[in-house]
Amino acid sequence: MKPFLLFLLLLPVSTLSAQLTLETPSTTATDSIATDSIAPPKDSINHYSLSPYAYDDPNISNPRPWRAAIEATAINVGVHVFDRFVLNEDFAKSTFKTTWNNIRHGFVWDNDKFSTNLFAHPYHGNLYFNAARSNGLSFMASVPYAFGGSLMWEVAGEVEPPALNDLIATTIGGMAIGEVTHRLSALVYDDRTKGSRRFLRELVGTIINPIGGLNRLIDGRAWRVRTDYYKYHDYDRFPILFFVSVGNRYLADRGALFRGETHPYLALNLTYGDAFNVEENRPYDFFTANAALSLTGKQPLIHGVHLIGRLWGTKIETGTDLQLTAGLFQHYNYYDSEPVIDGSDLVPYRISEAASFGPGRLYRLPTAGGVKRFEQQLYVNAILLGGSLSDYYKVIDRDYNLGSGFSVKMRTLVDFQKYGRLEMTADFLRIFTIKGVEDKDISATDPLHLNVQGNRSEARLLVLRPNIFIHLTRNLDLHISAAGYFRRTNYKSQPDVSSHTFVVSLGVAYNL
Repeated sequence: MKPFLLFLLLLPVSTLSAQLTLETPSTTATDSIATDSIAPPKDSINHYSLSPYAYDDPNISNPRPWRAAIEATAINVGVHVFDRFVLNEDFAKSTFKTTWNNIRHGFVWDNDKFSTNLFAHPYHGNLYFNAARSNGLSFMASVPYAFGGSLMWEVAGEVEPPALNDLIATTIGGMAIGEVTHRLSALVYDDRTKGSRRFLRELVGTIINPIGGLNRLIDGRAWRVRTDYYKYHDYDRFPILFFVSVGNRYLADRGALFRGETHPYLALNLTYGDAFNVEENRPYDFFTANAALSLTGKQPLIHGVHLIGRLWGTKIETGTDLQLTAGLFQHYNYYDSEPVIDGSDLVPYRISEAASFGPGRLYRLPTAGGVKRFEQQLYVNAILLGGSLSDYYKVIDRDYNLGSGFSVKMRTLVDFQKYGRLEMTADFLRIFTIKGVEDKDISATDPLHLNVQGNRSEARLLVLRPNIFIHLTRNLDLHISAAGYFRRTNYKSQPDVSSHTFVVSLGVAYNL
């Protein structure tokens, strides 16, 4: 499947654009009106007794499930028509006969590229999810639309056999990306604005969340100016911490200190909500989102996306000044790279955690001395669908193993108020590939019907990432970061392989 590639390119960049237009958390409703230079009409004084927040507007709070279903179907029809009649792709020339064959054949593990299966499909699932979410449905009520849209496409949108990994990644990964983009677009919209400012806000919001922007056009909210129900985000309830980092990044070839390549990068980092405020306890009332882009053609444009969203949380009383919470979290992790130019032709790393859930524990210590904040987070997750680089499996476009397993993650943050902050993350993933190619006769099997996860194996993956921020000015930091990637894969029928490499980045980070 080939989703709209334009969306894939613009998503992280648009997030940056959106954040640069946000109000500060301390801005009140009255102050915002003043700064926008919009004087309230003399006869509208009663409007200010109403809520300024759009989610309190009774006219838009009613869910529209049937329109959501039509839009999810229209997404598939639109992509199918584009693939079939514009790109003339053979895989899109489906008929009633191929649909029936797909139903009879059942699901397989497909052999699409790493970026297609483990990023493009989750991103496409976010479109289905937001067809429901932007039509007033809740988080949980929107999930069946991601599943239904994916199932429709897998069975009827392609002539190739439906892929089980696509159904999982599109549904569950689409939940994560969909809720994040839904909430990010809400940071941008402000129905008081007019003219070019309004156009830019609507444009950026639509780029972040295309289906949400479409529904604003359908409803007329994209141009309606109002002085009540005009805000879409409450900074008091959900504080925002955002910074963007730019600089140069060195990727080592097979861990060699002086054999690698350097390229410019752009990194976006967002913390949404307060992890220790469990009064706001809906799914994704607290989440972290990080995206990393390579700004040349040497490496994948999007080489990293990492999301952690709290689905439910509770406060644990300690009887001390220590703040402690626990909860259930959803995780989406995506690491991608290409061989270093003029290097060994080996892919440095490919790691994915497309569908992952598990408990987490977070605690914050009281401030002391020059330390403004000290936090630690621990997560243990079940991986329903993950991926890791394979040393032997090379079929069609796939050079990685799919599988399931578990992961453990640790996050440490120390904020030295005057000097900077230190962030340290450690991710350990263990992925088991059970349905192996060793049990198949490749020469006698159509690759489209091979139906294997890769090489039967057990992969252990460790990613260590320290980040140092040194204050230069009030909002500008010197950003020094590194990442070490360590893999050990034990194969059932081939020699075991160990590999490692590292990345070092130097840039500046601007804090909003």
